[in-house]
Amino acid sequence: MARQRPEPRHITLGGREAVALTVEEYAQLVASRRQIGGQSARVRVLAQQVKRTERLLDELEALVGVPTAFCRTPDEGAGRRATADCHGGHGTTGGMDTDCLRCAIAALLRRHRDATP
Repeated sequence: MARQRPEPRHITLGGREAVALTVEEYAQLVASRRQIGGQSARVRVLAQQVKRTERLLDELEALVGVPTAFCRTPDEGAGRRATADCHGGHGTTGGMDTDCLRCAIAALLRRHRDATP
């Protein structure tokens, strides 16, 4: 059953309209405001962490670069090949391990970018 919202008692005090609360209602209002204040502080912190993480991912993606054609398979799309499937034929100046790691990191970043709405 839906909770009934109590209607406030309207009064006129010194020619101004006001709302009268019981001591219990006022205490509940103060407690609710305190909870909301704490929640908004947590939301602000989380938003800052999300922004920092986004910047980190952007910088990592730029550092790693785009995976080479050897890291792609037609059925899986660009950058989605698993590290174990990477045959190391990258043709770049880095060693096989370095290039395979770049492929794996690029694939991981791309998967997480694609998963976000």
